[in-house]
Amino acid sequence: MHEIRLTQYSHGSGCGCKISPGVLREILHNSVIPANDPRLLVGNESLDDAAVYDMGDGTAILSTTDFFMPVVDDPFVFGKIAAINAISDIYAMGGKPFLAIAVLGWPVNKLSSEIAREVVDGGREACKEAGIILAGGHSIDNQEPIFGLAVTGRVRIDQIKRNNTATAGSKLYLTKPLGVGILTTALKLGRLRDKHKHIAAGSMLKLNAIGQDIAEIEGITAMTDVTGFGLLGHLTEVCEGSNLSAVIEFDKIPILAVAGEYIAQNCIPGGTYRNWESYRQIVYLREENDKFILCDPQTSGGLLIAVEEHAVAQTEHLLKTNNIEAVSFGYLTSRTEVLITVI
Repeated sequence: MHEIRLTQYSHGSGCGCKISPGVLREILHNSVIPANDPRLLVGNESLDDAAVYDMGDGTAILSTTDFFMPVVDDPFVFGKIAAINAISDIYAMGGKPFLAIAVLGWPVNKLSSEIAREVVDGGREACKEAGIILAGGHSIDNQEPIFGLAVTGRVRIDQIKRNNTATAGSKLYLTKPLGVGILTTALKLGRLRDKHKHIAAGSMLKLNAIGQDIAEIEGITAMTDVTGFGLLGHLTEVCEGSNLSAVIEFDKIPILAVAGEYIAQNCIPGGTYRNWESYRQIVYLREENDKFILCDPQTSGGLLIAVEEHAVAQTEHLLKTNNIEAVSFGYLTSRTEVLITVI
């Protein structure tokens, strides 16, 4: 059954399937006056990772959904990655997930129900690791395989981490290396070497549960996860939302060691170019090829964290304790004409 290559049944893969930031802004432009509910603390206006609803007792409910097409060929691993990616949005807000329901689209005339079951089982395994329940879901007959979750979580209101509350002088950290989109594209093109096939999956299968602990540190000014818009896109959201600029040191950015080999083979996701077109006017690159890493769409990527100076030692200790590279790759400044400068 596993001779089948799931990645050959979709036109894109993982978070690289996301609609480009520019097109998404047009879609979300609201011509209808929204309902006004003061208990909705976070909605569409900030492009954050999850909606936040005040429960009136000092806590808030977090609600999010994420789904995509296969990013790996193994059905179980695909399901697990898709679920971990969806759960990450709760962690990125500083919250604790407690419930999930599945979203499944399946080409029933092309792929067997047994393979679909393995995908869902992978989702169940991810939920088990996160300590939550996969309580139900919805499925449709679809031309391409799709899987993901809608996830509900909870957070103390004083520990909500948003992507638009950063402060000047905050240092930037990333909890997973970049390059996943490059390696998964190499897989889809049939160019990924056997000895490299575990690298991207190994990164994508790691839960971002550390977000709950990071949220307890005073001095974490903003947090989000890096997914389909790449590091450049999600850092842009932080900068624009906080009215700041950023300086990043390319050589300090964590990158999967073999990514360069596949960039040289032109294993570049289409999403990379869509991302770059959306952000090129507000970014100064060190060199043109920087965009292939900075705009690489990440699936189940790491947390992007902005940390005030007084909290750096505590944050780095927590990262190291969890076997995460604790090296700042940049910092935030007062707003300048160039939004992001790469040095």
